[in-house]
Amino acid sequence: MNARRLGVLASLALSSTAWAAEGVGGEVKRQPLNVEAIIMFVLFVGATLYITYWASKRTRSRQDYYTAGGQITGLQNGLAIAGDFMSAASFLGISALVYTSGYDGLIYSIGFLIGWPIILFLIAERLRNLGKYTFADVASYRLKQKPIRTLSACGSLVVVALYLIAQMVGAGKLIQLLFGLNYLVAVVLVGILMVLYVLFGGMLATTWVQIIKAVLLLAGATFMAIMVMKSVGFNFNTLFSQAVAVHPKGVAIMSPGGLVSDPISALSLGLALMFGTAGLPHILMRFFTVNDAKEARKSVFYATGFIGYFYILTFIIGFGAIVLVSANPAFKDASGVLLGGNNMAAVHLANAVGGSFFLGFISAVAFATILAVVAGLTLAGASAVSHDLYASVMKDGKATELAELRVSKSTVVVLGFVAIALGILFEKQNIAFMVGLAFSIAASCNFPIILLSMYWSKLTTRGAMIGGWLGLLTAVILMILGPTIWVQILGHAKPIYPYEYPALFSMIVAFVGIWFFSITDKSAEGQRERELFWPQFVRSQTGIGISQSSKH
Repeated sequence: MNARRLGVLASLALSSTAWAAEGVGGEVKRQPLNVEAIIMFVLFVGATLYITYWASKRTRSRQDYYTAGGQITGLQNGLAIAGDFMSAASFLGISALVYTSGYDGLIYSIGFLIGWPIILFLIAERLRNLGKYTFADVASYRLKQKPIRTLSACGSLVVVALYLIAQMVGAGKLIQLLFGLNYLVAVVLVGILMVLYVLFGGMLATTWVQIIKAVLLLAGATFMAIMVMKSVGFNFNTLFSQAVAVHPKGVAIMSPGGLVSDPISALSLGLALMFGTAGLPHILMRFFTVNDAKEARKSVFYATGFIGYFYILTFIIGFGAIVLVSANPAFKDASGVLLGGNNMAAVHLANAVGGSFFLGFISAVAFATILAVVAGLTLAGASAVSHDLYASVMKDGKATELAELRVSKSTVVVLGFVAIALGILFEKQNIAFMVGLAFSIAASCNFPIILLSMYWSKLTTRGAMIGGWLGLLTAVILMILGPTIWVQILGHAKPIYPYEYPALFSMIVAFVGIWFFSITDKSAEGQRERELFWPQFVRSQTGIGISQSSKH
C-alpha cells in the first residue's frame, strides 16, 4: 500500500482545517480568519474548563481520578468510547478517502467497526470483573506482577506516544488556522490545555468532554449527510451516478482495489484495525468507569451503534463531497487542486451545505474532537506510569493512594511536555503511518496477552513475556524495514520488508511465542500460574472477588 495514499487518512486530516494553499509560482494564499469558528472555539474552551472545574470538586480519591468513581452509566460511557473513535481522522480522513478513492475508503471504517464485537463478546465483561484501573490489572492477575506490568505499561506508552503525535499535530494546525498563530505557539497552547483538563478533572472531566464532543460531531455529520441527500432527492442511485459522472476515476470508484492492491497489505491493515481496537489502553480503561459488567456490555452496545451510524455518515459525506465540492471551482485553486488538499473535502462540504456559520461549527467540533482524544490518551499514559510502574513495580503494591496520585499528576505534566515536543518534531511526518503503527503495536503486544490471560489456562509469565516482547519488537522492526521508513525517510532504494503494515506477521509471532514458551515452561512457578486460572475464570464470570493472596 502506498504510504502517500495512506497519508490521506490523517496527515492533513488530523491537521483538521489547514487552509493555506499553494498558488501559482509557489505563492502561499491564506484564507481570512473564520470569525464564527473563533467564537465557537472560545465558547467550547470556556465550557470545557468549567467542566474541569466542576469535575475537580468531585475528584477526591484515586478511584475518582482514574475511573470517575465507577459511576458513569452505560449510555454515557458508550458515547465517550464512541467519541474516542469519532476523531478528526475518522471524520475528515475517511471522508477524504471516499472522496479520492470511492468505495475503498470504507476499509478503515469497516476495520474499526469490526473490532467492537470482539471487545463485546470476548473482553468487556471479564475486563470489568477482573480489573481496577488498567488492563494490566487483568493480565497480571495470575502472573508475576512486575514483568507483566512493565511490558503492559511499555506497550501502552508506545501506543499513547504515537497517538499523541497525530493529535497534537492536528490540534496545532487547527489553532494555527483559527488564530493565525505560529505553529509552535499553537502546539504549546494545546499542550497546556490538555494538561489542565487531565490534571484537575481526571477521568470525570475527560469523559464529559468526550460525551459533549461526540454529540456535537454526530449532530454536525448528520446535518451534512441530510443536506447531501436532499441535494440528490434522497436517492442513493442519483448520488452514486452523479459522483461517477464527475470523478476523474469514473466508475472505478464503485469497485475495490483503489487503495489496497495486494492482499498481504489488506490483511495486515485489517488485522491491525480489528484487533488493535481491543488493545488500545485509552479504550480499555473506559470499561472501569462503569460500576458493573452489565453496564460494560451496554457501553460497547451503545458505542457500536453510534460508531456504525457515524461511519455511514462519513460514507455519504465523502460521496457528497465528490458531487458538491469537486465540481465547484470556488473550492479549488488556480491549478484545479482542492484548497488545503483532498483532506479538506468534508470541511469544504460543510461550507457548501451550511455556509460560513456551519463551517465555523465544524471547525470548532474538529478541535473538540482532537482535544478530547488527547486528554484520554494522556490519562491512559499517566495511569500506566503511576499505577503499573510506580505503585505495582517500584513499590510492590505498597504505595499510598496520595503518593500514586502525585506520581500520576506529575506524569501528566511530563506527558504534556513530551506531547508538545513530539508535535513540533513530527509536524511534517505522515500521520497515517503513526496511527497504523499504534494499532499494529496494540494488536501485536497488548491484545494477545489480555486475550490469552482471560481464556487460556496454560499461559505462564515466561510465555507472556517472551511472546509479548517478540510481538512488540517484530511490529517496530518490520515498520522500520518497510517502505515508509526504509525508503521514504531513510532513503534506501528498496524496502527489506515489502509491506506497509506488519500486523499479519507480528501477531503470528506474538501468539506463537506466547504459546510455545508457555507450554514448554515446566517450572513450579509456571504450574502454580496455570492452577490459578480457574479461580480467575470464576471471578471473570461472576464478578465475585477471590483472595488476593494468590497474587505473587
